[in-house]
Amino acid sequence: MTGRRVADVRPLSSTLAEVTLDGGRVVMAKRGDEPGAVCAEAAGLRWLAAAGAVAIPAVHGRDGRWLVTDRVPPGRPSVRAAVRLGRGLAALHAAGAPAFGAPPPGGPERAYIGLAPLRNAPGDDWPRWYAEHRVLPYLRRAVDHGTLRPAEAAVVEGVLERLPELSGPAEPPARLHGDLWSGNVLWGADGQAWLIDPAAHGGHRETDLAMLHLFGCPHLDRVLEGYQEVAPLADGWADRIGLHQLFPLLVHTVLFGRGYARQAVEAARGAGR
Repeated sequence: MTGRRVADVRPLSSTLAEVTLDGGRVVMAKRGDEPGAVCAEAAGLRWLAAAGAVAIPAVHGRDGRWLVTDRVPPGRPSVRAAVRLGRGLAALHAAGAPAFGAPPPGGPERAYIGLAPLRNAPGDDWPRWYAEHRVLPYLRRAVDHGTLRPAEAAVVEGVLERLPELSGPAEPPARLHGDLWSGNVLWGADGQAWLIDPAAHGGHRETDLAMLHLFGCPHLDRVLEGYQEVAPLADGWADRIGLHQLFPLLVHTVLFGRGYARQAVEAARGAGR
């Protein structure tokens, strides 16, 4: 895939390995077992990198199952890197997308967020698109699996009915990372924060920031400070964090169970107040 001979392989997990190429360069090799997963991730990385806004590992090659990218030598989180990340995220989002739900160029419509399927079906109205293509598919699966009770699902459905009034001022489609939890932010030895493992698509910019809030991020206040310097968020954005967290919480409900179901219901209740 890279055109270089492999000198050494160091497995990090069942799907990830550090590979030393002939000449000493070290790259990351990641296996994607689901159909289209590698194609989607490679297209997402290239689309995010094309904005020239945040540090993204370069894609060196792929086939149907393996993706090869730069290795990011690890460093430590810093205030400077956090502010820089915030500014970069603002510029990344401003690079835009053709529509809400638009996949990256060359990326498949059927992609993934982690191990969960993700359908990138374009739409021009964010509240309708978010309900139809992000929240409802996972809400239905959670109920069908018995992980979410019908009465709890009704709380989420009530919020979806009010999305036009709850979602704040209309925003243009942003170029999203799409799975921006802290584990997908690598603090590099070069003093930058690098973004990996995207579920990239066109979406609402507050969604990426809500994901950072959901699972925490070092120096998050400074990330937001940098973001607001470049592209101030609309009034009331903090009150909408739970609204944007409904999607990832329901994904986690389907993948990991009941504990996340309770969080999803609480997020819905908070969003609907």
